[in-house]
Amino acid sequence: MEMLYWIEESAIALWVGESLWGYPFLLSLHVVGLAVIVGLTLMLDLRLLGFFEALSAQSFLPLMKFAWAGFAVNAVSGLLLFTSQASYFATHAPFLLKIGLIFVGAVTAGIIQHNLRNFQTKNARALAMVSLVAWGGAIVNGRLIAYF
Repeated sequence: MEMLYWIEESAIALWVGESLWGYPFLLSLHVVGLAVIVGLTLMLDLRLLGFFEALSAQSFLPLMKFAWAGFAVNAVSGLLLFTSQASYFATHAPFLLKIGLIFVGAVTAGIIQHNLRNFQTKNARALAMVSLVAWGGAIVNGRLIAYF
């Protein structure tokens, strides 16, 4: 816990938490990154579930670079947002659940991409459902952080 307090007292954490623009700027970046990663994975997941049959699932592969860029924006902005309240977030159930679901969503996205590159479709529907639940749960828990 001592390290978490140290993080909260760092220069970057103080900028995030006390400056006029730090937190709103990072939160805006966080939302943009979220829209990119979840938007693109949602469309791919829906395709794997049988929607948009005119498109091949492999046609989404070039777009996944943007999804991972959105994930990177989310990771960096999220880490910086975390610094401002590290001791609170580290013990907060919705935050911890959100992080766990993000991990599941990212791993699932990686597996789906790997399978598509190798033209494998086994478990595609199940993976798409896991992805949808993980990203949806991460969003819901992210919102719950402010209220619990």
